Amino acid sequence: MTPDSGAAPPAAGAPLAGVRILDLSRILAGPYASMMLADLGAEVIKIEPPGGDDTRTWGPPFGGGEAAYFLAVNRGKKSVVLNLKTEEGSQALAGLIATSDVLVENFRPGTLARLGFAPEDVQRRHPRLIWCSVSAYGQYGPLSSKPGYDAVMQGEAGWMGLTGPPEGPPTKLGASLADICAGMMASSGVLAALFARERDGRGRRVDVALFDSVVATLCYQAQGYLLTGEEPVRSGNNHPSLTPYESFEADDGHVIVAVGNDTLWKRFCAVAAPELDRPEFEKNPDRVRRRPGLRALLEPVFRSRGVADWERVLDEAGIPVGRVRSVAEILNSPQLKARGMVVDREHPVIGSLRLVGNPIQFDGQNHTAAGPPPLRGEHTDEVLDSAGPVSRG
Repeated sequence: MTPDSGAAPPAAGAPLAGVRILDLSRILAGPYASMMLADLGAEVIKIEPPGGDDTRTWGPPFGGGEAAYFLAVNRGKKSVVLNLKTEEGSQALAGLIATSDVLVENFRPGTLARLGFAPEDVQRRHPRLIWCSVSAYGQYGPLSSKPGYDAVMQGEAGWMGLTGPPEGPPTKLGASLADICAGMMASSGVLAALFARERDGRGRRVDVALFDSVVATLCYQAQGYLLTGEEPVRSGNNHPSLTPYESFEADDGHVIVAVGNDTLWKRFCAVAAPELDRPEFEKNPDRVRRRPGLRALLEPVFRSRGVADWERVLDEAGIPVGRVRSVAEILNSPQLKARGMVVDREHPVIGSLRLVGNPIQFDGQNHTAAGPPPLRGEHTDEVLDSAGPVSRG
């Protein structure tokens, strides 16, 4: 591990304290991965082009001129501006690589090689370096040279084909989960590579594709097709293999219930609809086969009470239930506060800045990077001075 060179001190007991990540990625997937690693205590040096990460201009919304999009995925990092198309920028990057444990990048395959940084050459010179590449379709295969953003991947890799009501068009998810999922896969790959390096001293090449990451999440939908050859279809908020496991309109909002087995169905009937405790609905496969008729019977039942009433009744019966909440409700919930999932960081322009924290807890402690998202080039002099006599670029 490399010594920390001027990074904000990691939280006590941070698992990755002493690890240096050189982050050449931009937009969302790569930055999300490196942010997760920063939260776990790594020093993350974010290399930005002279114009900055694209997401610095993605808005509104903005706060103090800073885009919410950028702020969401770059906390705890140091920003260094380098022009990699110049000799000076190239030399500076080479110096930083020599002092780093991990390099994260999400250029199209071959881009860094054309700039003089082919992964195989760099790792030959620095055999302990872990090189993590995040791209649309991966480093090889017939589509590897194609670019891709989150929205394209949601369509290409199956989510849109499974999302939305059956009578409507394919629907994109409400969050950029293709990028975020790939970022989580990348951080997991880096952690595994760091663990392996502790045993044999050798760096690895981590190759994560947005396309592969989304396909991996198809899980039982993909397995159902591989098992039977039957194509899964869009079913709105219904679950293809369980019912009632969906949302319903209550008297004053929407509630979502998850009757995940036949015992829960019996409990549900006892407290919500005794008249539905019939032999034809007793087993889940029978309920799924009769879904339209069962749904028609359940809709007036749910409309007969308010959301809070349903939460109380079903909670008391031990049946998983929740209300369909807005983002504002979620971010101000007592549960989120108790878990430390909204953190406050002091930003040099915005001042007090609230951020969504890291969901990984160790021994009851939330690990979220202490530093705020950086200003463009905020740490260029500090980081390059600590790296020794290299040019600024």
